[in-house]
Amino acid sequence: MSSGKINVSVENIFPLIKKFLYSDHEIFLRELISNATDATLKLKHLTSIGEASVEYGNPKIEIKIDKEGKKLHIIDQGLGMTSDEVEKYINQIAFSGAEEFLEKYKDSAKDSGVIGHFGLGFYSAFMVASKVEIITKSFKDEPSAHWTCDGSPEFTLVPHDKTERGTEIVLHIAEDSLDFLEESKINGLLSKYNKFMPIPIKFGTKQEALPKPEDAGDDYKTEYKEVDNIINNPNPAWTKQPADLKEEDYKSFYRELYPMQFEEPLFNIHLNVDYPFNLTGILYFPKLASDLQIQKDKIQLYQNQVFVTDNVEGIVPEFLTMLKGVIDSPDIPLNVSRSYLQADGNVKKISNYITRKVSDKLKSLFNESREDFEKKWNDIKIVLEYGMLSEAKFYEKAGDFVLYPTTEGKYYTLAELKEALATNQTDKDGKLVVLYASNKDAQHSYIDIAKEKGYEVLLLDSPIVSHLIQKLESDNENLTFARVDADHIDKLISKEETQISKLSDEEKEKLKGVLETIVPKETYTVQLEAMDSKSAPFMITQPEFMRRMKEMSQSGGGGMFGMGNLPEMYNLVVNTNSELATSILNTEAEDAKASLIKQALDLAKLSQGLLKGEELTSFVKRNFETLK
Repeated sequence: MSSGKINVSVENIFPLIKKFLYSDHEIFLRELISNATDATLKLKHLTSIGEASVEYGNPKIEIKIDKEGKKLHIIDQGLGMTSDEVEKYINQIAFSGAEEFLEKYKDSAKDSGVIGHFGLGFYSAFMVASKVEIITKSFKDEPSAHWTCDGSPEFTLVPHDKTERGTEIVLHIAEDSLDFLEESKINGLLSKYNKFMPIPIKFGTKQEALPKPEDAGDDYKTEYKEVDNIINNPNPAWTKQPADLKEEDYKSFYRELYPMQFEEPLFNIHLNVDYPFNLTGILYFPKLASDLQIQKDKIQLYQNQVFVTDNVEGIVPEFLTMLKGVIDSPDIPLNVSRSYLQADGNVKKISNYITRKVSDKLKSLFNESREDFEKKWNDIKIVLEYGMLSEAKFYEKAGDFVLYPTTEGKYYTLAELKEALATNQTDKDGKLVVLYASNKDAQHSYIDIAKEKGYEVLLLDSPIVSHLIQKLESDNENLTFARVDADHIDKLISKEETQISKLSDEEKEKLKGVLETIVPKETYTVQLEAMDSKSAPFMITQPEFMRRMKEMSQSGGGGMFGMGNLPEMYNLVVNTNSELATSILNTEAEDAKASLIKQALDLAKLSQGLLKGEELTSFVKRNFETLK
């Protein structure tokens, strides 16, 4: 028997482990299972190169709860250790960084979850255990060893009679951690951290139905056998080659990742790179609403099939954090707690690679089946539009597949759009004016007017559209976007010809004066326009620049400071060639004149969806009265 102190200078290590790992003390199980997996995979490697003359077999890792004895067992069939190795790996190496560790953390108040970096993975067991035992038998022909430590720097190391190769770790669960003896708790942790680890993990047994014999009669009762309950899938889809997977395999893996998700993903992107870094994974485009407040943290990050975190900011470009799926890379630099990324050149490379890969996939989907891509457009556009705004490398490639739909359900790329509209929608100054609506129903009358002129109207309804068109305008010379209700159509796309006004300058002045006494100045600016006599007599428009700045200010960034809080301002465009304009001028009685103007203003407001509340109620009452 030998006993000793782990290291004289580390009397304080156990309280430190308790203190610093406490906020995340559930990860002890992940660390111990990771160690067991490493031991098993190392054995696999040694047997494959002929350095271990033992049968690798079909090893598994077993987790057992002994509720009565308040013990948790983690058992592997891996390399095992000799007494000398226990001395070297458990007693010495684990604390080789202890001095530095103590210096670094004794004053720190952060719950930093320090693990692995200082060989402390195994010692995380002391967060939940008052005593830990290691019973281990090496694959080499040497006696088994039994190490025990009660969380003080003293340990004992004695021979043991274990005959099977591998290591068993026994945790005597501390009184403040007895929830780790609950089956549901352990099940939850295994499912969270170890769902895809490369070695089968057994946790208890389950009943499995035997196949029904062919000669079974009608009274046959299903027979069951007891089998190991393997909680993980050691060969998840992302570890396989894309060529070996069918569409159904990707879909069933999606269901495995998100068992509560009922909608199928739209499509997936299989990542597979081995230079200049290793990275595999599968990203899925889920159906997305036109809403940027989408639940993020749906992409899971693994390191060699061990779950690390679902906070992938930094690795995945921000616009893609709305996707779902898995990324696995041994090269992602994590700090000692394995939970936080470290700023590192590799991370940026990974992010750029993912952006490129997603762009390439979108381009090939677009080229292979444009019709199918167009059908999915509304479900994916928010991600891609956000990508164009936030990621320069994505913006460069976006021209190949980003679409601009019309209110009629046609889809154009930007290049196609420019070509299709050039003849008809270029104004007298040589600017190509792209008309758009953000709401087909609310802006119906304006869309109608534009269509009568033979103009195309796009339907751009995402919440970041103002930012996007601002960017497109600055990057494309002589291109401008105008919402259909921003002005009268002849003003939005001004051609050479001008309408002649039926009213003289004097009559126009008089009409304007009358209108301005009745129409509220704080909301409306009165504009007189000579338009076709069939055009609407009163029309409310909202200037593009002001509205766009206001929207950009409200949706974050890009707008002018404080513009989001400005009151709504509109133009009231009055058609001087309309019969109503003449009627207003020719009506002598002031009250009759006022009621004509109010009625016309209410009708214009009604067509814009601006007539609400009390104003709408009195408008309806007033009109019912005229029906008597």
